[in-house]
Amino acid sequence: MVKKSIAKFQIAEDAIDPQLVPYKQCYSGAKIPCIGLGTFGSDHITAKEIAGAVKEAIALGYRHIDCASVYGNEAEIGKVLKEIFSSGFIKREDMWITSKVWNDSHGQGDVLVSCAQSLKDLQLDYLDLYLVHWPFPNFHPPGCDVTSRNELANPYIHNNYMKTWRQMERLVETGLVNHIGTSNMTIPKLKLLLADAKIFPACNEMELHPHFQQPEMFEYVRQNNIVPIAYSPIGSPGRPGRDRTVGDTVDITDPLIVSLSNKYGVHPAAICLKWAIKRGQVPIPFSTNRKNIRSNLEAATSTPLLDEELNQISAIDKNCRLIKGQVFLWKDSQDWQDLWDISGTITTL
Repeated sequence: MVKKSIAKFQIAEDAIDPQLVPYKQCYSGAKIPCIGLGTFGSDHITAKEIAGAVKEAIALGYRHIDCASVYGNEAEIGKVLKEIFSSGFIKREDMWITSKVWNDSHGQGDVLVSCAQSLKDLQLDYLDLYLVHWPFPNFHPPGCDVTSRNELANPYIHNNYMKTWRQMERLVETGLVNHIGTSNMTIPKLKLLLADAKIFPACNEMELHPHFQQPEMFEYVRQNNIVPIAYSPIGSPGRPGRDRTVGDTVDITDPLIVSLSNKYGVHPAAICLKWAIKRGQVPIPFSTNRKNIRSNLEAATSTPLLDEELNQISAIDKNCRLIKGQVFLWKDSQDWQDLWDISGTITTL
């Protein structure tokens, strides 16, 4: 739990200098802080608590906040952002703020409406990055279980996705967002998008942690000048029950991760984050615990892993996807792997 917020925003006494935080550079030249605060926790944490975590994180030195309309907490976060920018301690241009269009807003004109609502809720004039949250118009009710299916769900249809992407491009052209990007994509889908896009994705948000390294996808993204943003970077210990399946592994109890944590005198979570940053991805861990929020940021500014340790961690990949996405399937008989084009071709049936 985040401690009770002070009346007015101020920089924390134990803040970490944001200038010490490494960054990744996207193709526009813009610099993305190499660690951000994720804000998905709406299944078990109130919007007010998450907004408090955002305030705490920025006071401690974070300059990268990852939001989404579906998280249901942008209005509360917006109040915090307004307070912070009004304080005079931090300028808007010093922050990198991301949001995402949800699956039920892919239709003609809906992307603009969704983006406008996020800007209103976040009390911002522009977003640094706006993502297509999932490449499907398939959505589910809040709090549903893993068996939930939307009767209107469909497989990936590229022409439809491009209609959504054209609206995303329009957001850049009108100045409402600085960059656009993708999330939860696969190589076959990205190949189609890169062939047809006028404005290329600057970032791709994807699940990445030591037990799920996605080496082929990771390299494909980087080779195409797309910055990989890593969600669930420590193995998502707080993920919803619907995303927990038999056989899931736990990164922070891996013997190598534990051994390295002992060597560096840090929590195993910090090793996962050090690995992510050294590898070249941007982790966005989520926490509402002040101690963890700070230690996560400290992992980005303290002693990096050695190259040999990076290689050691590359050998513990278990190909264990945790966020499988079953609720986005369009048939009861399907396996979750159909969402991820495991065969190398897009599943269309």
